[in-house]
Amino acid sequence: MADPSGEHPVRATILVNGLVQGVGYRAFTIQAAVRKGLSGGVRNLDDGRVEIEVEGRKAVIDELIAELKVGPSRAQVTWIDVRWGKASGVYHDFRIRY
Repeated sequence: MADPSGEHPVRATILVNGLVQGVGYRAFTIQAAVRKGLSGGVRNLDDGRVEIEVEGRKAVIDELIAELKVGPSRAQVTWIDVRWGKASGVYHDFRIRY
């Protein structure tokens, strides 16, 4: 089915640095992504960062990124790195990935 917005889906790999583990950041990310109709996943990395793979319209992913910069109340985001690419279409929902 064609995207009615005329915008092709894209993929973003987002790395979030700061106090983002053990503060509900993954649950916050899932709620925001599902609310926006995005697909992909979120996981904790061994180095303390959170990695998010997300696919959807770029404008909607940009909205998600704005929310991720704030995060849940107990989080302290210091910086976010975003790498853009072509959507793979492999995700059908948004969940915690291990």
